[in-house]
Amino acid sequence: MSDTIFGKIIRREIPADIVYEDDRALAFKDINPQAPTHILVIPKKNITNLDAATPEDLDLLGHLLLTVKKVAGQAGLSNGYRVVINNGADAGQTVYHMHFHILGDRPLKWPPG
Repeated sequence: MSDTIFGKIIRREIPADIVYEDDRALAFKDINPQAPTHILVIPKKNITNLDAATPEDLDLLGHLLLTVKKVAGQAGLSNGYRVVINNGADAGQTVYHMHFHILGDRPLKWPPG
């Protein structure tokens, strides 16, 4: 398991406001929200970022996207939401454990950042 903050959350070494969990994924509220609803979905498997994913991760990646859909629905994001994966430093990735941001409950501008 990764020694990032997300690995520690998965191992319950530090607390998080967990909103969903199954055998392959965990979802919790972001501690620095950028929208009224800001939830992170992470794989329990340590994958550094999208570039580190392999063909063997295909099923897990699909599972994560369906988990994003489920969590967004549970959060009541019926007017829409944005899903973001930051990949690498130039994209703003600060935790090197792949994660999906779910942002919603406000109009989101385009292009982002």
